[in-house]
Amino acid sequence: MLSYKTKRKSRKILSFGIIWTLLGWLFLFIEQTALIDAKASQQEAIEVTPKIFLFASLAVFLVGMVVGYLELTFLNKLFIRKPFYKKVLFKLFFYLILFSLIMLVLYPIASSIELGVHLFSATIWQRYMDFLFSTVHLSTLVQLSASLFISLIYAEISDNLGHGVLQNFIIGKYHRPKEEHRIFLFTDMKDSTAIAEKLGTKKYFSFLRDYYDCLEDPIIKFGGDVYQYIGDEIVITWAYKTGIKENNCLRTFFEMKKALQANTEFFLENYGYIPSFKGGMHYGEVTTGEIGALKKEIVFSGDVLNTTARIQDACNTYNSDLLLSQELAKLLDFDKGFVFSEIGEVSLKGKNESLTLVKVQKINPK
Repeated sequence: MLSYKTKRKSRKILSFGIIWTLLGWLFLFIEQTALIDAKASQQEAIEVTPKIFLFASLAVFLVGMVVGYLELTFLNKLFIRKPFYKKVLFKLFFYLILFSLIMLVLYPIASSIELGVHLFSATIWQRYMDFLFSTVHLSTLVQLSASLFISLIYAEISDNLGHGVLQNFIIGKYHRPKEEHRIFLFTDMKDSTAIAEKLGTKKYFSFLRDYYDCLEDPIIKFGGDVYQYIGDEIVITWAYKTGIKENNCLRTFFEMKKALQANTEFFLENYGYIPSFKGGMHYGEVTTGEIGALKKEIVFSGDVLNTTARIQDACNTYNSDLLLSQELAKLLDFDKGFVFSEIGEVSLKGKNESLTLVKVQKINPK
């Protein structure tokens, strides 16, 4: 079984492969149409036969996957603090070198397939040398650069909108509102106002950014998605089945706590404070759909969000880091390393009906 993090990463890498393949087909169509209209072809250009088309499609798809892999595992982390235009320039330089090496491999293979001669024959390599100093080579580099730029734009927009949001916009998943069951976790940083006053606006912003970065992996690890950042609050959501499975929603909360503990020294050295948080969790039916005119978003609408926020507010009253609704607690496995303590019926602020809350603690293994 692949982990949620691996699945998410694989989907992102696959999106690069698909984008590069579709753009490759588009550029190939334009190029071949131009050659037909001109009633001529350059000697260095490879004639597109069914075999060449299949080879080119597979090659472009794999190149896209390689780019996606490099982006997600290396280059994104390397340039994470750089503005977008600098990211593109640095990456363009890096990939132009990479693409030149790739063409050193792929062009001779394609020529060998087209001409039906041995890969290491003098004819193939003379043709490759001619190709290097031809307009066909320049055109290929421009096409690869365009594919790179578009895929980087797609990845950047996707990251800014959130996991799966851009894809859902494109396929129109929520063009018409849908009802679905989801689990929500509202977290709130403790003593955030006092920390902000001590650090000042600019340093507090850096503090928040590092805080969010620290919590990213635990959220992804157990199949969660960040719905919103609201100041120092994070709203996390799971599809119902994903959140319930193996107590993923609970495991996320305590893994987030663990991640902060592991970075205690970092926060103390850089800010003099160790961030901590409390959370409220609930589940229920929401209506999900696209909303907005000047700025479109995919939003969740339903009483479950308001109720979850009120449960989180009650953490201070009952001296608990994590409170759940009894409805959600009944769906979770009590024997998976957690202790559930029922508080009883509680009147939540702004709610007419009372709700039974449950306090949750993790059993520390000996």
